[in-house]
Amino acid sequence: AMAALDWAFRIARKAKIKIFVIIDEYDHFANDLIAMGSELGDDFYCDVVRVNGIVRDFYEKLKIASGDGVIGQTFITGISPVMLDDLTSGYNIATNYTIKKKYNEMIGFTCDEVNMIMNAVGIKPEQIDVDMEFYYNGYLFSEDATTTVYNSTMILYLFDHFLMTGKCPKELIDPNLSVDSQRLRRLCQNEKNRNISIQIIKDGGIVARLLEKFSIDNLVDEDYFVSLLFYMGLLTINGTSGNKTQLTIPNYSIQRIYWEQVRFFIAENSKLVLIDTSLLEKSINSIAIDGNINDFISYISKNVLSKLSNYDLQNFDEKYIKAVLLTYLILDDNYIPISESEVDSGRVDIFLQRNPKYSTAKYEWVLELKYCKTTTKKSEIDQKRKDGLDQLNAYLATRQLKDRPNLKSALLLFIGKNKYEIIENK
Repeated sequence: AMAALDWAFRIARKAKIKIFVIIDEYDHFANDLIAMGSELGDDFYCDVVRVNGIVRDFYEKLKIASGDGVIGQTFITGISPVMLDDLTSGYNIATNYTIKKKYNEMIGFTCDEVNMIMNAVGIKPEQIDVDMEFYYNGYLFSEDATTTVYNSTMILYLFDHFLMTGKCPKELIDPNLSVDSQRLRRLCQNEKNRNISIQIIKDGGIVARLLEKFSIDNLVDEDYFVSLLFYMGLLTINGTSGNKTQLTIPNYSIQRIYWEQVRFFIAENSKLVLIDTSLLEKSINSIAIDGNINDFISYISKNVLSKLSNYDLQNFDEKYIKAVLLTYLILDDNYIPISESEVDSGRVDIFLQRNPKYSTAKYEWVLELKYCKTTTKKSEIDQKRKDGLDQLNAYLATRQLKDRPNLKSALLLFIGKNKYEIIENK
């Protein structure tokens, strides 16, 4: 490989032309090596990228050729800046443009661009029965930028299907996102990263220091893991907090990836096997068609919550219960489950919105969750019950919910991991 580069540079000098170098997925091998580190040995990555490793030699040759004027420009793309620190002395002539304001809209579609595409290919807005912003928008790549962008891959997936079939796809989330799900699962193999991901799922985001480059030496740092989630598109910028960045889950499609991780975590740590998933499907249908939520909560309590391990219980609270419920509600097409749905009086814990693509669901639901430990005093439980019902009444009186037809509501009060109450608001 090194000899081939030398040959190309000699030919370019003789012909008096400049070479334009394009390196795509430059960090692909690095991410794989990091993920397989325990199998390959702790020093394998360092041996490859440092001292006289092949990667370092490669970039040093590019640097020398750039200095000689043989290489006129080099353009490097990848998912993360994981190697930049390791290559600094070998290739310290590059500038990282990833989170510069000027390039915020470079790798996504703005709202105007989405409309332009639809107009160009003959798709009318009224033909799209999908909330594209809810599913595909929300990405912001610079703290100084204000224009969010749509995920271009997801939008093109939607439009491509529509142009071929005349209707939107049944599965609105691009199957290619399964790759991101697998990457997240691989990154969460250690307990620290797993706990951070659970925190993100529960809170809908996290405040962290967004790193522009990081070394293999600090991969265990929280800021590294969170930054990597940002570069992978699993988190996006939502503001600043002092010298740190507020990061959030960009849209519903990515949110589902996180919820699926909860289901995986629980199954893995609790050795949980859902023997009869038909009962789960039947219980969710009962929510939608009969307005009966009891069977679903009973199923989740018996088959999931009661089997949680001590590891899972470290994170057990209202937010964790909500995440668990959402991970199983998304398995059914009747609803689009919305976490922290905004209304005038606050945020609804879970709003089961009827899926507009499927008309089988008769009822929509507003769910308020409360949790008490088994050691909680009766007076405190009574107060939580009262607070929950008061919140439900306030939500139902808002302009967003008061006139919705066939809207039901319930307070779900969990006591420990084995007991619960369901109080429907009549």
